[in-house]
Amino acid sequence: MTASQTRFSRPRFALMVLIGVYPLITALLYLVMPLTDGWTIWQRTLLIAPLMVATMIWGLIPAVQRLFRGFLNPAVH
Repeated sequence: MTASQTRFSRPRFALMVLIGVYPLITALLYLVMPLTDGWTIWQRTLLIAPLMVATMIWGLIPAVQRLFRGFLNPAVH
C-alpha cells in the first residue's frame, strides 16, 4: 500500500488564517480601545502588534494547521 501524496495549499492556508485573524484583531481592538483613550494610533499599534503576533504564532496558526490539516494538504492526483 502506498501513501497518497499531499501538497500544502498556501491560498487555503491564507484564507483560514484570515478567517481567524479578523475576529482576533477585532476583539483586541475592543479590549484595547477603552484602555488607551487619548493615545495616538502608533501607540495603540505598538501595544496591539506584539499581542497579535504572539497569539498568531503560539495559538492561531498551530490551531489552523491542526484543525484543517486535510483541507490545507489536499491529495495530489
